[in-house]
Amino acid sequence: MDVPLPGGAIDISEDYSPAATVVRFDSPLPLLRAPVPSSAAGDEPPVLAFRDAASWRAAWEAAEASLFSQCEAGARSGCSIMATRKCKPPWWKGLFGGAPTDYQEREQCEEREMASCLESAKEACIKFSKEKCSAPFRDARIASEGLLEDTDFVVWGAAAGNNKTSSASFCVANRQHTPNPGAAATNYKGSDLLDSLAPEDK
Repeated sequence: MDVPLPGGAIDISEDYSPAATVVRFDSPLPLLRAPVPSSAAGDEPPVLAFRDAASWRAAWEAAEASLFSQCEAGARSGCSIMATRKCKPPWWKGLFGGAPTDYQEREQCEEREMASCLESAKEACIKFSKEKCSAPFRDARIASEGLLEDTDFVVWGAAAGNNKTSSASFCVANRQHTPNPGAAATNYKGSDLLDSLAPEDK
């Protein structure tokens, strides 16, 4: 509440309006996996599983992209330091009254070294991100078809009815080549799905 002061002025030092007192938080991230029964018998603890093959793939691609981005950012810093050190004139050059440093030539040298370093780092980062994600996602569980259809379970926009991935062949594989885990199974491993795909789909 604003406090009136002598002379008609208003003291606004204590502002209790919603704009000043309400703290806004970021929206919670969608679930990555949901608990499902280990088997139809229900005699074992539940396991965490992706909703379907499309959400499993979306999470895998997002994890790889995040790891690659972080790796590339680190490599960019390292390459910048390496290029600066490699292209700077030797420390003894100024002791003998040599020619002044040609900064344009040095800049071109740094650009060449930076480009070469980033090209090498890109291949290394791709390999790194794939290796780090391959084993966890091959072992990850995927819910059997239809088990989570009537839930609000969303994985990064890969919900039912919106299972559009970057690979049309994978969508077809998801519908036609989903492993049959058996009547008593409620989930299967990502490696089972990969093994059921044709080599060109992998």
